Amino acid sequence: MQTEPRQMDVLALAYLGDAIYELSVRERVLERGAAIGADKLHRAGVRYVRAEAQAAVIKKMMEEGFLSEEEEALSRRAHNHKIATKPKNADPLTYKWATAFEALLGFLKLSGRDERLEEVIKRAMEITENA
Repeated sequence: MQTEPRQMDVLALAYLGDAIYELSVRERVLERGAAIGADKLHRAGVRYVRAEAQAAVIKKMMEEGFLSEEEEALSRRAHNHKIATKPKNADPLTYKWATAFEALLGFLKLSGRDERLEEVIKRAMEITENA
């Protein structure tokens, strides 16, 4: 990748992070033996990927001190980024926190920190499942 991940637009990072998390959630749903059928699988995954869940995850990680200073700074930068469109299914503040979570995932992936990415995703799923 030619662009340094720290310098990338947070929405580009979030775009990638969204896809990464969606794939991880789908794998988790299948591992957990969710009922077969596209509709049932989709509903099982929604609890993880909805904006409210992602916002709760990033806030909890910050509260716990789970994130490094660099990860927290990037998440705050993404949260503070001005949104140009009105979110459809979440209030703007929740949407911004969810974007921060997704940007963190994209940043870790593009930084080549796959082991840390796995740790963050695992913790995110634990937080969601214990909510």
